[in-house]
Amino acid sequence: MGFTIGGTRIRDMRSGWTGFTGFTAFTASRRRAARSAECTAAAEYTGLWGWDVVPGTRASAGECSCGDSACAAPGAHPLGFAPVVPAGAPLDVVAQTWSRFPGAALMLPVGRAFDVLEVAEQAGRRALVRLERMGLPVGPVCVTPTGRVRFFVAPGAAAELPRLLYRMGWEDADLDLRCLGPGAYVTAPPSDLAGLGPVRWLRAPSLDAPLAPPQARLLLGTLAYICHRA
Repeated sequence: MGFTIGGTRIRDMRSGWTGFTGFTAFTASRRRAARSAECTAAAEYTGLWGWDVVPGTRASAGECSCGDSACAAPGAHPLGFAPVVPAGAPLDVVAQTWSRFPGAALMLPVGRAFDVLEVAEQAGRRALVRLERMGLPVGPVCVTPTGRVRFFVAPGAAAELPRLLYRMGWEDADLDLRCLGPGAYVTAPPSDLAGLGPVRWLRAPSLDAPLAPPQARLLLGTLAYICHRA
């Protein structure tokens, strides 16, 4: 797909298509929304990477923007009344949504286009270096302000994790490693997580990389080994 951000034509390198999306028809508030970092990132996630995106809450001074004083995950969950922006949605659709929820965080539903393997930051950074040196396929990788590194892997990893760990001989090991699957959401860069700071890419999605994330089994051995050593 192609889309326009702030009057600039963006070209999708996968399809070779270029074009404008009727951006000039937006109201002033929608223009501001379309220029925001969150809106731009959301359009890339839906239009280039094929991910659904949901507007999420923010947190300030420990209080969640959802208004629930007893919120169990302040600033780290989708807005219950916000729509899912589906994979493939162009910038104009994203901008319309974010104009209704200004400042919303970017939340990605897990279990549709990807699952997530999560480890401690030090172990994750070491594993990423080792995986890249070994030439193994690595998908997007992000780090949270809470000190967790998240590896995006193919859907189904959460269901397969116990069997994979058993086959690799790690089933009884005390590993700081977990897998997020269907029903979970992750905060995506550049959004703030729970008022603690932004989530950042260690390895951002790239047009030069395969669109589909790698199978978990290709990364799990290295991740488990480094988590065990840590």
